[in-house]
Amino acid sequence: MIRSLTRLALVATASALILAGCSGDSKSELGLVKADTLSVCTDSPYEPFEFQDASGQFTGFDMDLLREIGSGLDLTLDVKVVPFDGIWLLPAAGECDIVGSAMTITDERRASALFSDPYFDADQSLLVRAADEATYATLASLAGRRIAVQTGTTGEAYAKEHTPAGATLVSFDEPAAMFLALESNEVDAILQDLPVNGYRQTQDAGMVVTETFATGEQYGFAVDPKNTALIEAVNEQLGKLRSSGKYAEVHAKWFGE
Repeated sequence: MIRSLTRLALVATASALILAGCSGDSKSELGLVKADTLSVCTDSPYEPFEFQDASGQFTGFDMDLLREIGSGLDLTLDVKVVPFDGIWLLPAAGECDIVGSAMTITDERRASALFSDPYFDADQSLLVRAADEATYATLASLAGRRIAVQTGTTGEAYAKEHTPAGATLVSFDEPAAMFLALESNEVDAILQDLPVNGYRQTQDAGMVVTETFATGEQYGFAVDPKNTALIEAVNEQLGKLRSSGKYAEVHAKWFGE
């Protein structure tokens, strides 16, 4: 009996070691910049997707999803703030493991990055001062006016393709500067992603969305195009978050039911 118990104990110990080894190997196969850490490149603040709360912790829809993904992979989240223009190139350059920055999946970006399954649907929109709601109700009504766009975004690309006659596009590196420019009358409107403009409208009674443009865009997380192991792991975690109801919970937190 003693020999049997000893044998069982040895088998159990060996099994545990094998499982532990598999877990370690699994993480090592993800090609992470830093062991046990999911490093994220993001263009923050970009509410409600990524920004820092009063305590300095990164929060928002993207950050909450990535924190859940990291937890599912037993990885700690490490966030690095960078400009948006060309952000999808950074994983391949070894600057981070993944880009989480409300980034639309496009063919151009696919040429330099490997995208996850889409996790958010979005369109473009027009944000103006509430006092000018009737005057600038449409993009066409901004003929001869100044329209703010963010450099390197699909909003900028849409604005370039649909610029009203005589209008000037004013490029900014980050959204906060665009909002300040609109408040101070330096520009007359902001053309960018609907969820971002829409969220701003809920936080600032002085601004209102007057028009939306159906572009059928979808956001995705991006990694080094050679890192198929990481994107497969991310997609698996996204699937689990959807099936468990956690995705719906995070979505409701930031965008309502």
